[in-house]
Parts: sequence; structure tokens; C-alpha cells
Amino acid sequence: MPTISDVARLAGLSRATVSRVINDHPYVSDAKKESVLKAMRELGYIPNSAAQNLRKQKTNIIAVLVPKLTNPFFAYLVESIEAKAAENGLQILICNTKYDKKRELEFLKYLKTKQVDGVIMTSIENSWEVIEAVTWSGPIVLCNEYSIKANVPSVRLNQMQGGYMGTKFLLKQGYTKIGYCWGGILSGLAHDRFFGFEKAMKESGLSINKNWLFENAFDIEDGRRIMHQIARMTEKPNALFTGSDEVAAGIISEAKKMGLKIPDDIAVIGFDDQPIAEVIEPALTTIRQPINDIGTKTMEIMVNLLSNEHYTTEKVYELPLELIVRESS
Repeated sequence: MPTISDVARLAGLSRATVSRVINDHPYVSDAKKESVLKAMRELGYIPNSAAQNLRKQKTNIIAVLVPKLTNPFFAYLVESIEAKAAENGLQILICNTKYDKKRELEFLKYLKTKQVDGVIMTSIENSWEVIEAVTWSGPIVLCNEYSIKANVPSVRLNQMQGGYMGTKFLLKQGYTKIGYCWGGILSGLAHDRFFGFEKAMKESGLSINKNWLFENAFDIEDGRRIMHQIARMTEKPNALFTGSDEVAAGIISEAKKMGLKIPDDIAVIGFDDQPIAEVIEPALTTIRQPINDIGTKTMEIMVNLLSNEHYTTEKVYELPLELIVRESS
């Protein structure tokens, strides 16, 4: 295993400076901090103090950071995580970040202060450079979310494939004026989904109309808002690919109130395959994410990491997506 001396040698700094960086000493220049962090990443070095604390102080509690508890996707995801945790004698602490950077950092402090043994992040609000220092304090697993800079395990799906297959299906159905909806920042999985959408459009020789790109779409109310925006447009899309079944349900509900027919006037595709996808009328075409498998695999990894000091070893576990065709398209 690499040592603090190896880090110092690679960074070209003293052991004392490396120690100050690890312990978050205030009087270390940004350049030296970056050199130490880079050396630690390259060597896969974990501070001994963190490993020792993990062995000595066990709470048997795992913090699960969730951006929105009222979203059924995350509710079902947490349920599957909790079930696997219980099998292994662990409890979970649900932390609702509300897509807020400060709240996320406050919850991550639970790991640094040893109030929890590990953290599962189902979304990422801060940059990985900000989060990275917390990984010294214990294991973090990314669940249904990822960062290309992350040095921790992640359980994810091929979101680019999801965006591509959904858009490709709409194109095969004859729709060419396709709009796209996503949640917050166009990064991580949201970026990948959009990349898939963009790829399918380009392959068909179609340009993307920027007026048909709708951001900050999280729930049913946002779907209704988007449908009202479309109603005010002179040139309207004839199909929408959304990043959420809830958003799709809101669009369908409001479109019907306006006297529009689904999918004759506007086709809609969702994402997740939540229960609402089957009960909305017409039933929703969507991309199914294997929620139970995602949560179970994530907790399996966490359990393994808790018994292994080499918990920052990067590994990506990718699960399959599936297109579920119903009446909305």
C-alpha cells in the first residue's frame, strides 16, 4: 500500500506539508493542496487515520443522500437500499438535500465526524473537487449518479443509451419536431441523456430547436408548466422526451385539459417506469430503470467496502435500461 512518504515524494513536498493538507490545515497554499490531492489520487492513497477510525468507531448507520423525497423514484430506491441494509444489520439515515449544495455538504460532515459509517449519494450537487476530501473519512458510493472525476465506486445506467433509444423510437414513429425536458444542471446523467437525444437527432439529419428544450423539470407541476409554455408557442413540438415520469404525467394531464389528444397532437415519453406510468391515461411510454437492482447493488458494495480499507478503489457497475412502449407515443 502507498504511504504518506510516497505521496510526499510524488508531490515533491515534505511529509509535514502532506499531513497538513490531509488534516485540512488552513495555512497551505492552493497549489500545494492540489499537488497533494493529485498525488493521492494517482497512488490511491488513503490516510491511515481514516482507516483506523473506520475500524474503531462503528455506528452501523449509512447516510443516504436523496435530492427529493417526494419523487417516487427515490422513494422506491431508498426502500431497496434499506432492505439490503437490514439484511446486513445496518440502518440508513435518509438525508433530503433538496438539490441544495450547502445541505449536501452538511450531510457529508456526518461521515467526517463519524456519525455514520458510510454515505450513499443518489445525486451530486457540488463539484467532485469539493466532495473528494470527504472520501478520506470513509466510504462513499454513488448510486444512479456519477462524476467522471470521482474516485469511488458507482452504480449507474447507460443514460446516453436511454436518451438515444427513447428519441430513436419517437423518430421511428414519424415524429421529427421533438422537445426535451431535464431536471437541474445539464451534467452527469442529465448530460448523458441529452447527449443520447442529440446523437439520435443528428443521425436523422434533424437540428435541435432550442425553444423546445425545457430545464428545471422535476415533477407533475413542472410538466403542467411546460405544457402551458408550449401552448403559447407559434411553432410547437409534436413530441416530448422527458427525464421523469412525473413530468410526463403533468404534460399529459394538462394537454388533455387543453383538448389535445395524446399521442395524435403530441407524443410523450417518460423516464423511470414509475407506477404512475401505467395509471395515467393514456399509459406512458417510458425508459425503465431497474430501481430495485440499483439499490440492492449499491448497498452490497457499501457492505463490502466497510470491511475493506481500500474503499476508494474506483469501479463502475452498469445496469441495463429498457424501453417500455405504451399508448402515449
